[in-house]
Amino acid sequence: MSPGKKSNAKAPTAATRSSLKKHVATVATVQAREALAVIFTIRLVNALFVRTFFQPDEYFQALEPAWRMVFGEDSGAWITWEWQHQIRSSVHPAVFAFGYWLVQNFWGPGIASTVKAKWLIAAPKVLQTGFAALSDWYSWRLAEKLYGHGSVAAWSVLLMTLVNPWQWYTATRTFSNCFETTLTAMALYYWPWDLLGTEDDGNAGSKYSSIPIFKTWNQINRFRLSLVLAAFAVLLRPTNILIWLAIGTLALTRATLGGKSPLTRTNLLIVYREVFLCGSFVLGLSLLADRQYYGEWTFPPLTFLHVNVAQDLAAFYGQNDWHYYISQGIPLLCTTITPFVLKGLFKSLDAEKSGWPVTTSNALKALSFTVIINIASLSFVSHKEVRFITPLLPAFHILAAPYITSFFTSVSDAAASARPTANLGWKRIPILAGGLLVNAVIGGYLSFFHAAAPIKVLDFLRNEFETIHPTHLSLPRVASATPDYDFEQELFALFLTPCHATPWRSHLVYPELRARALTCEPPVHTAPRSAQRLAYRDETRRFFDDPLEFLQELWPADRPGEDMARYIVGYESIGPTLHKYFDWSGPGGRHKIELKEVWSSWNGLFSDDERKEGRLVVWATGFYDYTLPVEP
Repeated sequence: MSPGKKSNAKAPTAATRSSLKKHVATVATVQAREALAVIFTIRLVNALFVRTFFQPDEYFQALEPAWRMVFGEDSGAWITWEWQHQIRSSVHPAVFAFGYWLVQNFWGPGIASTVKAKWLIAAPKVLQTGFAALSDWYSWRLAEKLYGHGSVAAWSVLLMTLVNPWQWYTATRTFSNCFETTLTAMALYYWPWDLLGTEDDGNAGSKYSSIPIFKTWNQINRFRLSLVLAAFAVLLRPTNILIWLAIGTLALTRATLGGKSPLTRTNLLIVYREVFLCGSFVLGLSLLADRQYYGEWTFPPLTFLHVNVAQDLAAFYGQNDWHYYISQGIPLLCTTITPFVLKGLFKSLDAEKSGWPVTTSNALKALSFTVIINIASLSFVSHKEVRFITPLLPAFHILAAPYITSFFTSVSDAAASARPTANLGWKRIPILAGGLLVNAVIGGYLSFFHAAAPIKVLDFLRNEFETIHPTHLSLPRVASATPDYDFEQELFALFLTPCHATPWRSHLVYPELRARALTCEPPVHTAPRSAQRLAYRDETRRFFDDPLEFLQELWPADRPGEDMARYIVGYESIGPTLHKYFDWSGPGGRHKIELKEVWSSWNGLFSDDERKEGRLVVWATGFYDYTLPVEP
């Protein structure tokens, strides 16, 4: 335009600006929905790919009580001591009970029981796939909230989540920690991060910002949703409260935070009011749900803390060094991105120097503080598992995002990673390809090969039961007018493995498939470090201490044949003991059994328990195949 001439272009009107804003919001919403559909598809493939056994809690803390909720007390579900002593909330299994209920009640009445069994096994996987997808999606949305819509850093968070081998190995499993991670990611996304501080509004005479943070009902409702989700996460795993105590402490003390505090008296009263109302609402729902499940008023989170912290019963399942989460937990959880996570934790302490806006730098400090508080607190508990810090994964990925993008792309520094992905260049491609290959190998091996036998063996036993007893496949159990006493006395499978080494009714399915396994109930009524607790030996330990003596106790000489199994399941190391027991000159020679190996499967390159080393084997006893000759 020539100097002195006026432009004919008109400034956009308020209506035009409003229309443009709505259009951009609509496009962003459509993109987010499309991204969620893609993430769900990836996680569904992930769920189908995972065919291995990891930890018993995947089944016994969720699926077994869920099975009992739907199919009743005589359904054969294994209800562990944790449920008998009311230390678990019924909310988590109720979610999967809903999936079982849908399959049971909305499937065609003429469908074969064998087909329904497959759908019952798949239902929890499909539900957990949805939760895993939401965890990934909300982690990405939170990154967009902090780093900017469409930013390089935000997209890197999503990519890190999807290629993380730990996530690939565990995200689609029905652990309470995985559901807790989803609830935490959602709650962090809806959390009003302006509570930690806002930009300087020019009001130099006050330490409080005049910028309103609860200006509309929509803002208050999002805050309420965050509080409700956080409260459910705490009910699910009481240690989750450490995350919210860390964030709340920073908001109130403002230690290391920048900007001005928005917590005026009015805003502080709103916060206290909503915390009380939302907390009371969730607590009330939880009390009613647990009252319905347990048949009496109880508060599982309090019992959980008493049993695991005060009584230190968690130590019964293993103890670890104080530095476990630092030396093993974070590296296992983050694998190849661990250096970037550690750098993000360190750099977040001075996040404002990286050029981030006040809200972003304060949020990064809060996430780092949350990580430090959680790891420091959980390190004091003797029993430690990587799963216990899984809810920190969204924080780890967000903290690492700026530094992994600046390392592998043309983004010049951390703050520049908030820019859009257009014209993005790549560098250090061999290192990136190597890291992705390592992730693929780890995730692929753990998900498809490592400890796959405990899943396969239940498929074998279930298929055998369907073949041998096709008239006993009813779901739920149906009382027969003409009882089959011979069948009722049959023990179909005996598991001589470490306790909870396989799934149970969620994979055995049929209530009339009677099975028995070694137990490992802890000494609940003994004092920590007492002589009684130190001397206590559960059933599993007694068996592996002296297998031959245990078998003689299992089948006493004065009650020959009682509860003899059709199939015996165990790792190959117990094979010689079984043959010695059943030998014609051995203690079990009276049973006249010749063991026959009918199934076995490789169980991986290594094991964290020497009792699970080698192949998993199924031996047939032939006990129920023997028939007495008919007298003339």
